[in-house]
Amino acid sequence: MTNTLLDITIIIPNYNTRELLKQCLTSIYDYTQGITFEVICIDDNSSDGSADMVAAEFPKVILVRNTSGQLYAKNNNLGMRMSRARYACLLNSDTRLIANAFQSLVEFMDKHPDAAACTPRLLNPDGTTQMCVRRFARMGTLILQGLNWHKLFPNGVVSTNYYASNFDHSREQLIEALGSTAFVIRRTTWEQAGMLDERFPLFQVDLAYCYMLKIKDYKIYYTPCADIIHFGSQSVNQKATASIRMQHQGFIDFSDHYDYFSSNPLTKFLIRQAVRLRYWLKLAEFHLSKDKRVIKGPGRAPITRSS
Repeated sequence: MTNTLLDITIIIPNYNTRELLKQCLTSIYDYTQGITFEVICIDDNSSDGSADMVAAEFPKVILVRNTSGQLYAKNNNLGMRMSRARYACLLNSDTRLIANAFQSLVEFMDKHPDAAACTPRLLNPDGTTQMCVRRFARMGTLILQGLNWHKLFPNGVVSTNYYASNFDHSREQLIEALGSTAFVIRRTTWEQAGMLDERFPLFQVDLAYCYMLKIKDYKIYYTPCADIIHFGSQSVNQKATASIRMQHQGFIDFSDHYDYFSSNPLTKFLIRQAVRLRYWLKLAEFHLSKDKRVIKGPGRAPITRSS
């Protein structure tokens, strides 16, 4: 049966990013060659005509039309269950290929049989490297992160211990965690270790999955063998306040479900209260700021109030 599998399935969940999705799909078919692949697009009940555009302009794409919002984890898990390939790439719709990235990623995984998963180098639209790698930080670091310590001290402990600001993006290496913008997973990984944790419908699902792989001794690699442009958080920014709430609930769920900081009930209670305080601070910051992005990063254009 293995000989009949395709090389890679590209799974693209989409919610109201019609033009970005079109650009993403166009770049996949323009650049991808030398491998066998399929594209599964799971439209999460968009209202902007995304699904009709895919059906009309990309007939090779396997299109799933959700009649209600299922969110990120369920949509990607559906894609993995549908996959007919040796690898699956969980790809955001707000990405664009600039070269034959998927052939390079398939070749990388073939050469590294110990790799459960990998991620390529992500670029901001201006061509600078996007910080996609994360480290599993301890409680003190995350408290400082919630207080925006990294903005006051860009080279401080939060930047290095959580955002991995000193990470060398020019060399291949093992990593602890990553954002799942372009996350290539080996079939045996999702079949044996499991798929995304659907208790995290949107936020922190990538953190939870990487942590699950870590405690099961699976290896995740970063590789600069391929570059993909990422415009960043285009779906979540559409419902910003709801996204901020879900983002913080994800932190609470991660602490509760994975005993990340402690299994002690009192410690978990204090963490929940701290995260809720952080939520109200972030919500106030959002309403007071002109920049209306939920997730910010260098090279990403701000979303501002309408005049």
